[in-house]
Amino acid sequence: MAESAELTTPSQTVGPFYALPDGLLWTDGPEVVAAGTPGALTVRGTVFDGNGDPVPDAVIEIWHADERGRFSHPADPRGESAAFEGFGRCGTDPEGGFWFRTVKPGPLPTPDGRTEAPHLNVTVLARGMLNRLVTRVYFPDEADANDADPVLSSVDLDRRGTLVARAEPDGVRFDIRLQGDAETVFFEL
Repeated sequence: MAESAELTTPSQTVGPFYALPDGLLWTDGPEVVAAGTPGALTVRGTVFDGNGDPVPDAVIEIWHADERGRFSHPADPRGESAAFEGFGRCGTDPEGGFWFRTVKPGPLPTPDGRTEAPHLNVTVLARGMLNRLVTRVYFPDEADANDADPVLSSVDLDRRGTLVARAEPDGVRFDIRLQGDAETVFFEL
């Protein structure tokens, strides 16, 4: 038997969630930027289960850099960090829908000197899942940057489309499929 320090705790369903003053979700959680912010766009989507049915009680989180590709963090090595928090949280509605109002982030440098295409980082939390799922949203108008992105280009060509949003008049649409033939690509952290 292993020493107690070597034992891991078993996976649990996501949570527990602590009692926040306004609950796990808050009314302006999807509003990463205020209405009227220059360059604001809307990211809409639907979460689907393995049967293709909408998931009415998932929680989606996004976080990302600002328009310059800067994070609001003192560890960002590129000098002045952003005042932009870049975080939002939205529960899905009865039809599995979610939305965020945010701005398109700038490209990001990688430690090895390459550049990541503009993208949003996404977490999916839903009942029955023992761990959160993590994926990315890439933008459809960044074909050249997407082709050069080291993360996106590591995904099989026939699956990359699950990570690229579709253009809409006021932003983009990114549907999340938890299982099935068109399952969204999720990343292990």
